[in-house]
Amino acid sequence: MSEGSTAPDLSIATLGAARIDSPLAGMLDAWRTTEHYVNEDDRVLLDDTLARATARGSSLAELPSFEPCGPRRKIFFDPSKTRAGIVTCGGLCPGLNDVIRGLVRSLTYQYGVRRVTGFRNGYQGFIASYAHDIVELTPDNVGDITGEGGTVLGTSRGHQDPVEIVECLERLNINVLFVIGGDGSMRGAMQIAEVAAERAMRISVVGIPKTIDNDIPYIDQSFGFQTAFSRAAESIRAVNTEAKSTPNGVGLVKLMGRHSGFIAAYAALANHDADVVLIPEVPFGLDGDDGLLAYLARRVKQYGHAVVVVGEGAGQELLADPKPGRRSDRSPAATDASGNAKLNDIGPYLRERIAEHLGAAGLSSSIRYIDPSYAIRSVPANAYDKAYCLRLAHHAVHAAMSGRTSMVVGRVRRRFVHLPISVAVSRRNQVDPHGDLWMAVLEATGQPMRFGTPPTPPRPRKPKVAVS
Repeated sequence: MSEGSTAPDLSIATLGAARIDSPLAGMLDAWRTTEHYVNEDDRVLLDDTLARATARGSSLAELPSFEPCGPRRKIFFDPSKTRAGIVTCGGLCPGLNDVIRGLVRSLTYQYGVRRVTGFRNGYQGFIASYAHDIVELTPDNVGDITGEGGTVLGTSRGHQDPVEIVECLERLNINVLFVIGGDGSMRGAMQIAEVAAERAMRISVVGIPKTIDNDIPYIDQSFGFQTAFSRAAESIRAVNTEAKSTPNGVGLVKLMGRHSGFIAAYAALANHDADVVLIPEVPFGLDGDDGLLAYLARRVKQYGHAVVVVGEGAGQELLADPKPGRRSDRSPAATDASGNAKLNDIGPYLRERIAEHLGAAGLSSSIRYIDPSYAIRSVPANAYDKAYCLRLAHHAVHAAMSGRTSMVVGRVRRRFVHLPISVAVSRRNQVDPHGDLWMAVLEATGQPMRFGTPPTPPRPRKPKVAVS
């Protein structure tokens, strides 16, 4: 089993017994578990094959399972006395405004919560020294925001003191906090919940995980992902048109995906114009008869053009130790505000190497290079993601009002479930080089299973120890 025989702890923390009748309780009387709905007393199994389930070596009742999403008959918070907060953190992603709107409308209309506060510019919005204002969110002032990309609340990256954040929540009498962000933001949300618990403060912290790279483990897809790869497919179409219109043309598209190549893979499948897809999970070599460069030269000679799609985290080993005289952007110690190591830019490097190789092979070529990353991040969500965002927002509100905390909502094989934040950030979801998605990419492009001999990844440098 890929995760090993030990199952993750899927139990969900609660603030206490739920004793208040939910305003949605009457709607639930006739609902039972079916292929379209899971009753609140039922569970959703983690394993989806007989082989994986039997490998656990446990009884059916002991198999690891998720708590289902959905409204509960009893809730923890009295809606008339509840104040909710919403914050968006990290990079932009299609659908952020849809989630905000869904949260506000569900809190207001389904539960009767009277005050919803939006915090500006990510976790900075809680910190007094930044002096960001707060905004009261109502169904009226969020009614038209879903036609816009980005987030009306603003966002930021970087760690902020969870103690100061909890103190801010206490001053504002906020009982429920919704965090919309990626893995770093979710780790921050977990710390906020831990500080609140240490102080015996009954504050529910619920996350709606956001990552355009689709790299959250266990869940089917993160919101905004379908919009992202749909827009990415348009960029592939554009470079294919350019490449076909010039002699020996090559189109090169760099797409998002620091460690996970889902956008590159799905965009290539949606478009059908890519001849080569390169992702972080599958190392590749450039040189030699079986390397990428020789393959592209043969492809251009035979068909007159070629299109390459590369995920931003692919080929980092190639840039780790460039040949003498070759430009390198390598800066191993550099990190962004979220603490992530900054990647070297594979796009310009590939463009340079492809041009050199084709020229040496006597092929005068023109290379069209597109990096649409920020344009894709900032667009409004498509219809599918809008509906998905709304459902995630509804489920986040149901979870919070029932007193769940330190958890995120997500969908696992069509079932919406609660997932502990600790599990959601425990590892990274990646394209399996031996899975059916990558097999589909190989079938669609016709590229070989591997290119050349990938370079050996550099050994991580040991941190220097200060001597006092």
